[in-house]
Amino acid sequence: MTAPFDQEVDVAVVGSGGGIAGAYTAAREGLSVALLEATDRFGGTTAYSGGGGMWFPCNPVARRGGVDDTQEAAFDYFHRVVGDRTPVELQRAYIEGGASAIEYFETDDDLEFAELPWPDYYGAVPNARADGRRHLVPTPLPGAELGPLSDSVRGPLDVDRLGASPPELLTGGRALVGRFLKALTRYPHASTYRNTALVDLIADADGAVIGLVAERDGNPLRIRARRGVLLAAGGFEQNSSMRDQWGVPGRVADTMGCPGNTGAAHAAAMKLGADIDLMDQAWWSPGLTHPDGRCAFALWFTGGIFVNQDGRRFVNESAPYDRLGREVLRQISAGAMTLPFWMVYDNREGEVPPVKATNVSMVDTGAYQNARLWHSADTLEELAQLIGVDPPTLRETVSRFNSLVVAGHDLDFGRGDEPYDRAFSAGRLPLVPIDVAPFHAAAFGVSDLGTKGGLRTDTRARVLNRSGTAIPGLYASGNTMAAVSGTTYPGGGNPIGASVLFSHLAALDMIRRDPT
Repeated sequence: MTAPFDQEVDVAVVGSGGGIAGAYTAAREGLSVALLEATDRFGGTTAYSGGGGMWFPCNPVARRGGVDDTQEAAFDYFHRVVGDRTPVELQRAYIEGGASAIEYFETDDDLEFAELPWPDYYGAVPNARADGRRHLVPTPLPGAELGPLSDSVRGPLDVDRLGASPPELLTGGRALVGRFLKALTRYPHASTYRNTALVDLIADADGAVIGLVAERDGNPLRIRARRGVLLAAGGFEQNSSMRDQWGVPGRVADTMGCPGNTGAAHAAAMKLGADIDLMDQAWWSPGLTHPDGRCAFALWFTGGIFVNQDGRRFVNESAPYDRLGREVLRQISAGAMTLPFWMVYDNREGEVPPVKATNVSMVDTGAYQNARLWHSADTLEELAQLIGVDPPTLRETVSRFNSLVVAGHDLDFGRGDEPYDRAFSAGRLPLVPIDVAPFHAAAFGVSDLGTKGGLRTDTRARVLNRSGTAIPGLYASGNTMAAVSGTTYPGGGNPIGASVLFSHLAALDMIRRDPT
């Protein structure tokens, strides 16, 4: 005999990052909704994002600003970068759907967006936008506007990593989640649950998903979902066993993913025969190593070079973070590199590394020095000995780099050749000499912003089985869905943008679907 349900709704959404956009859409269209969050705060990894950006070509904010972009140009760029690694129709759904989704959201006064130019990440590819006008962000939101939920949004990272107090003003990803949460909770037919983790999905005799089993504060909760279940519970970056199983490099300790991202949604869907893809992939980045031994996503380098265990430079240090992280992993896989690698820089900005966006704030300098993560010396040869690289090689590497600075062109790795390389140097060449003693080095490893492998879906975010047929009543988005961008990261805001869009598309499909 089938156990009774504790609650019946039209739509159940598992995960409150980008998935909250699907919950909002369903509620706005009159469907009853249950939004489940496994942790004590809403937002998932989305809430950790400093910008909360979304990559949506030809979005209405950009159009109002007079952008001359076209969706065909954007699709051409995206497809050239991604190739045929993911279905072309899925890529086109992403490119063509983003602008319409923002138009839909903007009719709600609680959902406000602004343009934040951010150059595309493959600037040499035809139809890339050097001006970055495919990128938009949510406007800040005073936490007080959330009323009793004012302290319910996750982030920033310093809150969880360093015990900092959350700022009253929600910005970036916190603002995106906060705005959707504010809009969602206006609807009396929308319920939100925290500390409520997915345990399993419930299917009928024909294989259609009709509900789920969750655990709330240690107690079972069975929810019937008449129109469908949207799985938007993030990746599995916090699950070391799954990382090992699928060959995802790196450590749980170094991920930027939300603590609740353990792959429970992936596992539940796979039990029902869901197909998967890209399971060895993640959104990568270089990671500044902190005194607690964990590496954290870092970008915006205003100086310095990266050197490997031999003291040799090996990469364009100003490249987009995913491309940079992938190059590190490629060299490790090839046996050409070991961790840590080192940022070598001079004293023109002092002993603190020239890293302006660390995502987890730097702590006292002495803590890094005591952990032997930062070193200083009067000469490059002395510095080389401190970090365990060959002194003449490091001297030669720095001399070569300084000559490239004088020449005004990085002949070795092309630093500054693409628009993104110059995004943090006001358009100037990002080549800064290393010639002011004392000299310094800071340890780096590899971080990730979450795994990107997951459930294969169609253009309506319906989860596909291994035969390529949609599983009735089951949808996926965000990092629970196999990324539309495949093994690449075409532009800033691609992960959050895809999460928001496919959550929205899932809700629109459930609106059209007959209730079970």
